[in-house]
Amino acid sequence: MLVLIKLFLAHIIGDFLLQPGSWVAEKERFKARSPKLYLHFALHGVLMFILLWGFEQTFLVLAITLSHGIIDTLKLYAQNHTNKPKCFLIDQFLHVISLVGFWKYFTTPAVPFTNWLQDPVFLMYGVCILAVTIASSVAIQEVMANWSTALNDHSDASLISAGKYIGMMERLFVFTFVVMGRWEGIGFPMAAKSIFRFGDLKEAKDRKLTEYILIGTLLSFGIAMALGVAVMYFHKFRSN
Repeated sequence: MLVLIKLFLAHIIGDFLLQPGSWVAEKERFKARSPKLYLHFALHGVLMFILLWGFEQTFLVLAITLSHGIIDTLKLYAQNHTNKPKCFLIDQFLHVISLVGFWKYFTTPAVPFTNWLQDPVFLMYGVCILAVTIASSVAIQEVMANWSTALNDHSDASLISAGKYIGMMERLFVFTFVVMGRWEGIGFPMAAKSIFRFGDLKEAKDRKLTEYILIGTLLSFGIAMALGVAVMYFHKFRSN
């Protein structure tokens, strides 16, 4: 299980934290001719070697790195401006399947590095915090891409990246409340966001804008709650 958590941690860091938007744009433009494509999945291999700390898992790392490159390349040629959200979800699903599949096939005990790097609880929290902040922001943005283009661009624009950081903070709140067992606390960020958004929705009188905000809010809270529940069950499983 420890090896699998490290593989997921490397995936989240490589796919979301260490992949600039310029790399994504270049890959979408040049596809297999883009050097950034090969640099991207090579980075995944390096991250896995660092987290596993040793070459005992060389075949596992090479298999995942190669499969990551193949999946990403197929996604680049399959996606267009209309099916991009669907391709993103399929891409991430295939990455998860490949990680779990190769882990089960190649898994062996990891070489000890430091106590914290060998602690499954620490790594689980690391994966979840990255998932509810950076990975979730990218995922929700991709899923809602088609809906956002349907909104009319009026002159009264909001702050740059404001929604991104609001989403990060609200998911961290929800995740913390769930892990602490304080489910009633989830009502605090939801109520606060509802109060601030009520004026916008009332003035806009736009059904599409209302649905867009509701979908985004429910997706954001749902991801954070699901990850929080997963951590709770992980603790329960380890204690049995």
